[in-house]
Amino acid sequence: MDHSGHGKSTQYKANSLSLIGAVSMGTAVIIGAGIFALTGQIAELGGQWFPLAFLFAAVVTAFSAYSYVKMSNAYPSAGGIAMFLQKAYGKGTITAAGALLMYFSMVINESLVARTFGSYTMQLFDIGKESWLVPALGVGLLLFAFAINISGNRMIGTFSLVMSVLKIGGIAAFGVFGLWLSGFSLESFTIAPAEPEGVSGFLAAVALAILAYKGFTTITNSGSEIVDPHRNVGRAIIFSIGICVVVYFLVAMAVAGNLTLPEIIAAKNFALAEAARPALGDLGLWFTVILAIIATVSGVIASVFAASRMVAMLTDMKLIPHRHLGMPGNIQKHMLVYTIILAILLTVFFDLSRIASLGAIFYLIMDIAVHWGVFRYLRKEVKANAFVLITAIVMDIVVLGAFLMIKIQTDMLVIYVAVAGIIIILVGEKLFLRKNFKEEKEG
Repeated sequence: MDHSGHGKSTQYKANSLSLIGAVSMGTAVIIGAGIFALTGQIAELGGQWFPLAFLFAAVVTAFSAYSYVKMSNAYPSAGGIAMFLQKAYGKGTITAAGALLMYFSMVINESLVARTFGSYTMQLFDIGKESWLVPALGVGLLLFAFAINISGNRMIGTFSLVMSVLKIGGIAAFGVFGLWLSGFSLESFTIAPAEPEGVSGFLAAVALAILAYKGFTTITNSGSEIVDPHRNVGRAIIFSIGICVVVYFLVAMAVAGNLTLPEIIAAKNFALAEAARPALGDLGLWFTVILAIIATVSGVIASVFAASRMVAMLTDMKLIPHRHLGMPGNIQKHMLVYTIILAILLTVFFDLSRIASLGAIFYLIMDIAVHWGVFRYLRKEVKANAFVLITAIVMDIVVLGAFLMIKIQTDMLVIYVAVAGIIIILVGEKLFLRKNFKEEKEG
């Protein structure tokens, strides 16, 4: 389709994001989506040793990050994962479908974090946790994220930096102070684990915790905009993951020290706020809720920034259809609108515990595709170690398999929706690309 007059270029600006800005964006997405939104769900799956799920997930994420660092250093691009997949598989169905799985997992995370924003904010008021105000606040956050994103990259980078410094310092202080006040007595470690028991439950918790770390991939979507991208994209990924490992484990241990496992699971939508009550009283509650607001706001803003740019690149690559529907501006802004609308619909209408499960499934499948593509087609070109790549694939398969096993036993709807979604994406992309190829050939 002709986009003339509507900004065919997505207008990526070289050197518009510094290394510090890229790290801020990465940590903003990771922490915003992880420690606040998923701690309770990870505890429910992993049982008494749930803090260790964050550490195991960090190991898996470190192996996974290897492919992205190698590819980012070789091919820094605003297309990020979409461009990596194209380098490996060519301009075809696998590339388009893999990139869309990543895109939808990012939008799912945005919705999860938006609902988390509403859940934590409601802790300040005597209003039920099922109130309509929870999704309403989430929608308000998404609209605010839209306003910040249309203001430009430098505004996003500055905002993310300020918010990241505040929340990382605050959350780390919560973890250290919470552990100190609990006397380092990890009460949740001394009771029976929650169902499902055993290794499969723990590995399923690791799968969700991996979703909590996946925000590092947003850095790859800004590759052409980061200063000295051949060096700084990889460095930003490594620094972001390292910071978040420390923060996550500190907070998970503080939660475990102040609440029993049943209490954590009962308050899974606002576990950190609940953990602050016995340790710090009302002051701790306010402190934690304010931290959650900062973390979720910055997380959604950074995730929307990356997701809209990735799907805009897919349009530039002619891998997905696009309609501007009379909107002014360039493709990048159109995709920002579509991303926000989709996230709002998920926030309002869906059970986000299930949506988080879908996000984990979509992400892990896409992640395996990236590692296999690098191993099979690009290993020598990007100078990647075969052992590390195979290890990353095996780890992903193990945790995905355990996660699917648990969902088959407890919630088949998630499996049905995931399979249906993947089939729709694959068939839709196959038909679109065939039609597009035919039109180009005839033209």
